[in-house]
Amino acid sequence: MSSKALSRREMLKFAALGLGGLALRPWYRQLATGSPDLLPQFPAAERLGRVLEDKVKVKARPDDDSPTVKELADDTIVVWLRQVVGRRPLWTNQNYVETPEGYIYAPNVQPVRDQPNQPLSVLPSAGGMWVETTVPYVDLVLANPPSRSPWLEYTRYPRLYYSQIMWVDQIKTDDQGQVLYHVMEKYGSYGDMFWAPGQAFRPVMPEEITPINPDAAEKLVVVNLSYQTLACMEGNSEVYFCRVSTGPKVSSEENPALKWATPVGKHTIWRKMVSTHMTGGTSGGGYDLPGIGWTTLFSGKGMAIHSTFWHNGYGVPLSHGCVNAAPDDAKWIFRWTLPVTSLDPGDIVIQGQGSTRVLVVED
Repeated sequence: MSSKALSRREMLKFAALGLGGLALRPWYRQLATGSPDLLPQFPAAERLGRVLEDKVKVKARPDDDSPTVKELADDTIVVWLRQVVGRRPLWTNQNYVETPEGYIYAPNVQPVRDQPNQPLSVLPSAGGMWVETTVPYVDLVLANPPSRSPWLEYTRYPRLYYSQIMWVDQIKTDDQGQVLYHVMEKYGSYGDMFWAPGQAFRPVMPEEITPINPDAAEKLVVVNLSYQTLACMEGNSEVYFCRVSTGPKVSSEENPALKWATPVGKHTIWRKMVSTHMTGGTSGGGYDLPGIGWTTLFSGKGMAIHSTFWHNGYGVPLSHGCVNAAPDDAKWIFRWTLPVTSLDPGDIVIQGQGSTRVLVVED
């Protein structure tokens, strides 16, 4: 499947594997076992932002040439006052996030909220439940060491982030009275399982994926690579529109940087999953991401429309061929497209019945 390109920092980590990569490990904490810590104290504000890259600059004005007030590390949580149009020469996206300390280039900030929950004491069904992360981030404790997934080998902080969706199959209370969820991935998993504070998650309810206008005579998803947009059409009427991030427009096997193009042409949705683990690529250009919500597969090569938590740069190509969408947009598309998918098991593969067509165009 397809998703984000690794950051330059992560690419260097992967590239170093062939040059004694084990030397990197002392820089990263060991994966914790036992009982996880309580949720962090995040800033008290309705809207927050999570910094997505290391050494992100906070500017005095929404202008790349204005003075730098300070630099922020990745996963720093800031108060999100508003998004404004600014100036960043040679870049398509000109948006900045205003914070109390200055302005941050918007693609480098994930919009998040801090909405802890009253955790359940028992599972609502015997098999388990889907849950969505509703806090900026939550630290994980590995329940079944050793780790298996690549992302766990090369991360400082094994965490889940706002909007990620996972499966919970056990609930327990630790010695301090903290309710813990046993968190795992139902589809695409390497086998890693975790314990995490239950307050970080809310159950996904069946009514949340109630189909949107399932009886419409003709449905079509149109993805425009030139404009980086997605439109949902019912006949000649556009019923939904959003900005997305696709892969590059041009595919080239000779140029590895361009082989991740989103395939132009006519496609048909063939699988939908409430959440899955996405892995692909090679060292220096790979990705390994858990908990990718609202995944709608439309290409046999694994390309999908899906929720995104690792960038906020919609409107420019940023994926390995998939169609990155904001969580709310991906969820709407998941509900509107056919086939209809139930919450349990949260996965459907087409076997001859009708499904929504996806048309990828270049202009």
